[in-house]
Amino acid sequence: MNYKPLFFLILINTFFISEISFAQEKVFTIDEAIETALQNNRDIIIALKNVEKSEAAVDEAFGYALPSVDLSASFSHFLKKPKTPFPDFGALLNNATYSVLFDENVIPRDDDKFKPVGFSLQSFAQTNSYESSIQVTQTLFNSAVFRGIGASQIYLNLSREDLKRVASETVLNVKKTFYGTLLSKQLFEITSASYGNAQENLENVKALFNQGLVSEFDALQAEVQVENIRPTVFQMENNLKDVKNKLKILLGINQQEDIDVSGDLLYTKETVPDQEDLIAASIKNNYSVKTLETKIQVDDAFIDLDRSEYWPSLYAFGNYTYAGSADKWTFQNYSSSIIGITFKMNLFMGGQTKNRVEQSQISLQQTGEQLLQLKDFVSSEVKNKVNEVIRVQTILEAQERNVELAEKAYKISVARYNEGTGNQLEIQNADIALRQAKINRLQSVYNYIIAKAELDDLLGNNSFNFFEDED
Repeated sequence: MNYKPLFFLILINTFFISEISFAQEKVFTIDEAIETALQNNRDIIIALKNVEKSEAAVDEAFGYALPSVDLSASFSHFLKKPKTPFPDFGALLNNATYSVLFDENVIPRDDDKFKPVGFSLQSFAQTNSYESSIQVTQTLFNSAVFRGIGASQIYLNLSREDLKRVASETVLNVKKTFYGTLLSKQLFEITSASYGNAQENLENVKALFNQGLVSEFDALQAEVQVENIRPTVFQMENNLKDVKNKLKILLGINQQEDIDVSGDLLYTKETVPDQEDLIAASIKNNYSVKTLETKIQVDDAFIDLDRSEYWPSLYAFGNYTYAGSADKWTFQNYSSSIIGITFKMNLFMGGQTKNRVEQSQISLQQTGEQLLQLKDFVSSEVKNKVNEVIRVQTILEAQERNVELAEKAYKISVARYNEGTGNQLEIQNADIALRQAKINRLQSVYNYIIAKAELDDLLGNNSFNFFEDED
């Protein structure tokens, strides 16, 4: 049987499947990851919705200062007319007529002609009636309305500052997770390389053992070394999968999608600015500090808003009414119109306004204390991150040298063993030392990058533009 066509078919299918799998995997650089998170991250979407809500609140506040136009209409039909006790019109008319005749001496006076005046139930309503009216009301003075407009605008500014704070935190979290993914990826590669070294060593030992040049003990040691590293490789692989899933959450993409990261954990020594200058910059530009500073403005505006209840309100109004009524369907129509001014001022509400103002003042004081506390925290964190950057800088150069020495030691141990002057324990120790030196260096580079990212977040250096009116 000729297997060549079947072999080529399998090869072609394998090629296309691998191409499709590769096309489905999205590879992110750090800039692409940040851009994706700023578009898709759910915390940012929630903060953006809050900004939209605040913008609608500003429009609503302006609406209270605009004229209010109300249109109403009604129609009613009596199934049974209401009646009211009323003097007897017949008796009144009779008595009035005879009284005139007697007074004018038209006829001789006869008091028997007068009838007693009683009461009878009479209806003055017509069966059908309708009324339609339109009323326009304009606020001439209302402190709460005008204060509310200013307060809503400040609240909008607060929501915008909070959006920047959330975005900056998201950028920091993306950097941490992205570089954490790179770290896990390279740790997996280091462990895999160490596993490959152990397998290569095992193959060499087996070859020497088959030739009778090494003992069975050496062969068993080499095999144990391979099996000791294998679980670590699996653990590193699982760690890489876990951190990728966390990155997907931050980026706001489906957990079923395959992603990878592109980049390197690189160390570039930089001059650290003066600590006091960094603290001053953080107090000025930190997004959380700006958010609380705007919150103080909001609290102050709400105090003015509560105080506005002490002030009177003045409204102008105009009303036009068109109505009609009839027992049948031939209506008698009429219209009326009126204009006027309404004055309203509360004289006593049981101290409610006073207590509301007091509560708002306490909220302002609480926010002020929170701001002072936050500034102290930011200052402390800036100092910590600067010290961390300097600390990592001092040890990274030594770790670079340590990796070079560990690589050299591993090569020497392998060569000594192949020459018959070394043993498996030397190779194992050299491999462990090399792996640990690389891991330590990578971990320090990661710590350096993250410390700088956290410092950027504290300094408000993460840049993004969500609003058209911003530069």
